[in-house]
Amino acid sequence: MEFLIAALQSGLASLASYLAAHVLLCLVPAFFIAGALSALLPQQAIIRFLGPDAPKWVSYPAAAGAGSLLAVCSCTIQPLFAGIYKKGAGLGPAITFLFFAPAANILALSYTGVALGADFALARIVLALSFGIGIGMIMAAIFRRDDVARLADGQPFAPGESIPRKNLWFLGTLVALLLAGTLKLDLLQTGLLEFRFAAAPAIPVQQLLDHWVPADAATGAEGLSLQGAVLVLLLTAIALCAWQGLGKVEAGFSRMTWISLLMIAATLVFAALTIKLQDSELVLILTGRTLAVATLCILLLPLSRCFDAWDMQQWLWETWRFVQQIFPLLIVGVFLVGVIRIFIQPAWIEAVAGSNTLLANLAGVAFGVFMYFPTLVEVPIAKMFLSLGMHPGPLIAYLMADPELSLQSILITTAIIGKLRAWTYVGLVALFSTLAGLTYGAWVDGTSPLLLAGYMAGIVGTIIASTHLLARLHAR
Repeated sequence: MEFLIAALQSGLASLASYLAAHVLLCLVPAFFIAGALSALLPQQAIIRFLGPDAPKWVSYPAAAGAGSLLAVCSCTIQPLFAGIYKKGAGLGPAITFLFFAPAANILALSYTGVALGADFALARIVLALSFGIGIGMIMAAIFRRDDVARLADGQPFAPGESIPRKNLWFLGTLVALLLAGTLKLDLLQTGLLEFRFAAAPAIPVQQLLDHWVPADAATGAEGLSLQGAVLVLLLTAIALCAWQGLGKVEAGFSRMTWISLLMIAATLVFAALTIKLQDSELVLILTGRTLAVATLCILLLPLSRCFDAWDMQQWLWETWRFVQQIFPLLIVGVFLVGVIRIFIQPAWIEAVAGSNTLLANLAGVAFGVFMYFPTLVEVPIAKMFLSLGMHPGPLIAYLMADPELSLQSILITTAIIGKLRAWTYVGLVALFSTLAGLTYGAWVDGTSPLLLAGYMAGIVGTIIASTHLLARLHAR
């Protein structure tokens, strides 16, 4: 019974810390971006660059390039993936975007280089780019007939037609809001103003939170601060208001709509504050991130006035639709991950993944799935694995799988593209993550670079040959 209670507490702690630390500044803007992609971008524009009939040398680099700019995890990327897929992107480029953004975005690569070394960062980008495009091409070849049928009603992109400039400015501001809330830049983290308040009663409250939601670096549990607890309460209040304010926005703007939007903006600004409990004082620090988030939220108001009311209603409705589709699965998945993670002991790592074997690399992939961590958290956890004796090969397999696969992201991907496509994607990610670990581990162990280049050429050749073969079979 005690173990069952501990597992339940781990699940609730995982959910509470995730909602407090990671949802507001990354996932909430991501939902609004997905809604804008779906409601404000012409379908023909998406089809032109990312559609199934777009030249591969255009669509796949464009998908990888777009993904490289977003510092997001496997959950945050889901609403963006759903947005471009629904709007007409081909399955292959959309899958490349889904894979590349969490695995090799600029922030993840820079953090990997600082924490683990340039070798790991270089291996991560080369392998992610090669395998991300490869997985996308294989998925496109396998399901090409279904993809063409999905877009059968789409109209070709008219010559000279382009995305309205106001749409690009609005979408760019939302992307900037996402980046301002997630980038770890000194400019954003620097304190601008500091306020101190006497807060002796807050100390026992924080002690109670530490007891309920304990932090544990070995398992990735992040704990729950006073600010985090307030953010969870605010997020709950937003959900209750948005059910009426955004869920019924198609009928027109109401008082609850404006209350919901104001609460979301205020909560994002509050989340961007740095709040610390020092001795018996509560220290509130206004940082560059706070100023950037507040400025961008305010800037959205005049930009929204450039659109018709119906366009804004559609944007908010599409955003709410993505929330309804994805967020419940995210909640369930994060809770289950917290429950399962308590069964995995870090001491097993050295015994299972201490050498560059097939079993060790498969174990690295399994760690990535079941010991899911939010974006960038996988890097310090990888550093911990390395210090515990994990071989660099399985470590790369873990770094490739952890940002891509988690129980919640698998559930969400299934809801977006269907069970068969989703599990095919999961299998390909697991396969190529294992190959990535074996290849990098062999290089670390001193295998000849020419031999490794031959292996990589063989893998790439197999991808190309398989893609062409599957395309021919579907053509027949």
